[in-house]
Amino acid sequence: MTKEWNPGMAVVYIIAIVSIMFWGMSYIWANQLIELGIPVEYFIPIRCLVAGLILLALNLIMKIPIKVEKEDGVMLFLLAMCEPFIYFFCETYGIKLTGSPTLSALIIASTPIVAALAGRIFFKEKMSLLNIIGIFICVGGLTMVSGGKGDVGTYFIFGIVVLFIAVFAEVGHASCTKKLSERHYPPTVIVMYQFLIGTAYFIPLFLTRGVENFDASLYLSWDFFRPLLFLSVLCSSLCFSLWVFAIKRLGVSGSSVFLAMIPVATALWGILLGDERLKLLQWIGLAVSIGGLLLAQQKKKEA
Repeated sequence: MTKEWNPGMAVVYIIAIVSIMFWGMSYIWANQLIELGIPVEYFIPIRCLVAGLILLALNLIMKIPIKVEKEDGVMLFLLAMCEPFIYFFCETYGIKLTGSPTLSALIIASTPIVAALAGRIFFKEKMSLLNIIGIFICVGGLTMVSGGKGDVGTYFIFGIVVLFIAVFAEVGHASCTKKLSERHYPPTVIVMYQFLIGTAYFIPLFLTRGVENFDASLYLSWDFFRPLLFLSVLCSSLCFSLWVFAIKRLGVSGSSVFLAMIPVATALWGILLGDERLKLLQWIGLAVSIGGLLLAQQKKKEA
């Protein structure tokens, strides 16, 4: 039996932070595609397919067994249903329907609270009062970081509902990933099936709305493929594989606290790229959210 990699907690935290930083940048890359006028139903399925094929090739080259037990098939289909299918779709359309990226980011940032409840109910994960306080401080800090007024869209209420569906889908994804990782499947195998199966879910949307107004000069251009490859290789193939380690070691609730930092990562990338500047209140919120993150990760010392 192949010895399972068991990194120390410092390495796990670095893995989680690297994933969050790339996922923070994913909003910018995805926005580039949206601004080009390319339908979500076109670029998300291609992103999932490319990510899945890359991992398939990697597994075959490294001779990693890709066979899964028959009884785990249902869990893999549930995993792919939660993410990429439901989460990617609802997150993107939630932002469009509310007309407020700020509010959308805050709703997605509520994932740790829902995940904490799921981790306790389904996995009996222990959480101290300090952990719970840390989660709320983290989300409160994110409120300050994401502070600002956003324009309200026509379908505002429906957009909020759609975003909360994305939150529950993310929790479902983390729960399925934890169960599969406990079966000792390699992360690259879990994520490979996640994206290949997820691609199949998107086929009806791709063949209808995705290619409805197909323009080869745009849909097959380098302006399209450049951000798409970044999303597929870095944000999907790499980060989702790394994230399996984070979920396995930190649990559903612990890992989801890091997900709440994605809006902060996006803001930091915006600053580095010269697209955004943070106000004093937002810098304070950043410090508060990091403090809450540290509290949420504190483990009770056993006597």
